[in-house]
Amino acid sequence: MRVHFIAIGGAVMHNLAIALHKKGFTVTGSDDEIAEPSKSRLEKLGLLPEKLGWDATNIHKELDAVILGMHARLDNPELVRAQELGVKIYSYPEYIYEQTKDKIRIVIGGSHGKTTITAMILHVLKNCGKDFDYLIGAQVEGFDTMVKLTNSATIAVFEGDEYLASPIDRRSKFLLYKPDIALLSGIAWDHINVFPTFESYVEQFKKFMDCIEQIGALVYCEKDDELKNLVAKARADIRKYPYAVPEHKIENGITYLVFTNDKQQTSDVKLSVYGEHNLMNINGARLVCKQIGISDEQFYSAISSFKGAARRLELIVKNEQFAFYKDFAHSPSKVKATLDAVKKQFPNRKLLACLELHTFSSLNENFLKEYAGTMDAADEAIVYFNPHTIEHKKLKPISEQQVKDSFGRNSLKVFTDSNLISQFILEQSWKDQNLLMMSSGTFDGMDFKRMGEEILAKN
Repeated sequence: MRVHFIAIGGAVMHNLAIALHKKGFTVTGSDDEIAEPSKSRLEKLGLLPEKLGWDATNIHKELDAVILGMHARLDNPELVRAQELGVKIYSYPEYIYEQTKDKIRIVIGGSHGKTTITAMILHVLKNCGKDFDYLIGAQVEGFDTMVKLTNSATIAVFEGDEYLASPIDRRSKFLLYKPDIALLSGIAWDHINVFPTFESYVEQFKKFMDCIEQIGALVYCEKDDELKNLVAKARADIRKYPYAVPEHKIENGITYLVFTNDKQQTSDVKLSVYGEHNLMNINGARLVCKQIGISDEQFYSAISSFKGAARRLELIVKNEQFAFYKDFAHSPSKVKATLDAVKKQFPNRKLLACLELHTFSSLNENFLKEYAGTMDAADEAIVYFNPHTIEHKKLKPISEQQVKDSFGRNSLKVFTDSNLISQFILEQSWKDQNLLMMSSGTFDGMDFKRMGEEILAKN
């Protein structure tokens, strides 16, 4: 098979290119910018384009498929050429379905937690010796790539994103996978640039349920009222499995699941992750694994060694009095859940939490009000935004006062210079206090590891 990637440098796109190369496909690609780690990974396998930019001559009739990334524009010369020649064009979720349509497909969706739940399932399946294909939106310990496709596996596990499939396919990605087993973690409005109303956003999850295969299974979080209402109206043939927070306890900063086996014997399962949101994630992952023959005993034995996905409450540094975490949290529900988790895990420590507004939604003046009260759990709260990012996204400027008013916290500190944040943090005393940095961006390339080491050296 000969496959060409338009916008090969994307996080999932370059991982899919690598997966197909390992499967024996002839893979080519192009892009006008390729950053790390995509660049090094592609170069190592001889898949890095010789030069940046688009070239219509890359497209020819001998290609079996063109895979189109979201980064490409509608007037992209390679896309136009593929359309002229009649070469079959796929979005990456569409192509992944084509590669796995004869397998048992497990799709993990929801506004929050889907990466972590997918990572939990991958971790358990690997520990149980299962052969499986997968797609996940973050790097996970023990897995070299974010995509794997084989001829041998009978199971495929996908993180299902509700964002658009491609520039020419305006459907949500997760609608293209047609799951046999689905999980939904909850619904909290996001992607305001594509779904301008809450109702239009919720509609995507209704469509997702409609895509579940006949007599398929749906695992869902029953603590989410909006989701619960949707599930009540779902097709009668779908088998439905609700989940919530499992029984647990916290001792000396460590969370334990309380597991009762079939013989009514109780044991404590020590976890490396924490927070009620992660406990619910574990419970949902357990019910998914049960659908494919993983017993609760096998699941709990494996999950105890799960350390989390990259940038999900990821520990940077710690000592006896201090811990520094970074988290991908950016939407209102994720920010609140992450803050609550850290405070509950370390009740005797103060918490300084810093959030970067980086996404299209978070920088939209109309969406900002959704953050009201989300940082109340922090003892000290900081919000950062870069005015240049707003300008780049062609959004209406927002003011520091607008941010304060939206979060509903008078003591909130608002910064528009990331250097001042670093300076402020390094001036603090970190005895019996934790630091939490939250963003889907990078705080303008802030070096968290170096910052953490400086804090430890001073405290």
